Amino acid sequence: MRKRSPLRKLLCEHLAVLLGWAIWLTLQIAGHKFGRGDSLSLLAAVSAMIFGVMLGCVFTVVRHADELAELLDEPYGTLVLTLSATAIEVSLMLMVMVEGNQNPAMLRDTIFATLMVVLNGMVGISLVTGGWVRIEQSFNLRGALSFLHLIAPLSLLLLVLPNYTGKGTGPTLEPVQEAFLGLLCLLMYAVFLKIQTGRHRSYFANMSAVLDDEPEENGNGNGTAEARPHSRRRAVTQASLGLIASLLPVVLLSEHLGPVVDFSIEQAHAPTALGGLVVATLVLLPEGVGAYRAAALNLMQRSVNICLGSALATIGLTVPTILVAASLQQHSLTLGLDGAHETLLYATLLVSMMTFISGLANLLQGMVHLMLFVAYLFFVFVP
Repeated sequence: MRKRSPLRKLLCEHLAVLLGWAIWLTLQIAGHKFGRGDSLSLLAAVSAMIFGVMLGCVFTVVRHADELAELLDEPYGTLVLTLSATAIEVSLMLMVMVEGNQNPAMLRDTIFATLMVVLNGMVGISLVTGGWVRIEQSFNLRGALSFLHLIAPLSLLLLVLPNYTGKGTGPTLEPVQEAFLGLLCLLMYAVFLKIQTGRHRSYFANMSAVLDDEPEENGNGNGTAEARPHSRRRAVTQASLGLIASLLPVVLLSEHLGPVVDFSIEQAHAPTALGGLVVATLVLLPEGVGAYRAAALNLMQRSVNICLGSALATIGLTVPTILVAASLQQHSLTLGLDGAHETLLYATLLVSMMTFISGLANLLQGMVHLMLFVAYLFFVFVP
């Protein structure tokens, strides 16, 4: 009986991927784009179906990313998961921008939602889980601060600075200012990746993994050592192909989900910030599951890498892509936060600094982050 559960779970995951491909091919052949010409009931049914299938594909992405994380050394394992989620985020936002109602605040709302979900929701759940199971967990202080050294200033430049620039046109930037910030984010993220995977790679590695690898280098099993590289390359290739096959349906179906989300929020007169929260939730689900699992397994360094890495990837990769796309399509973007959300951003960055500068994680820290996340959710629906 115990062997059936993993097998059934595996079959369900593959079924979700096959359904994702089948739904996308059906929609392509039919050539119908859901939107303003359809009834709200039809849009609700279609969006629920597509969202459910995309969730199934996302969990498959998590499984393959976890396999790669075990096969690859840190930080490459978490980078795979982070870049996969970034691809989903970019595709969803581009589809909303191109096919939707040209929501000028979508980039701002998604960046802010990502920061709140990651720095408060994901971090809070991971710290509470780790603190409940392990009482207190340690991680590399220099690695966590390396993330925050970029997340804090870049998020303030993108979400606060536009309130104090421009020529009286609201919290927006001039095209040259958008180009400058986009290039700055991309350049700094490239520098960070070079440091993360090169000179200061040890800042982001699990110390337990490093210690476990040392005896294996001096082992006597020559035949086993020679066989390992080949089997490892084959396993990496299989996991990579599986990840791509399960990630592509999510990216392709975003063409149909993005406009539906934008139009449904408009018709339901829901808060505009809800669109960013929906996109961020779907995008960050695989990373949230990965961070939770890592914290429960006493791999807090991996959990920190996933959480902070996803926030930085949104700023370093998603922002430049959307800024370039908006410039090419001559879309005006609203970037500056209002007073309430600006205060929440300041509080989140301050608490994050206080949490990660200690180098230790416990239950109380996680509860504070969750408190801020609940406050964010409340002010989304009660602005």
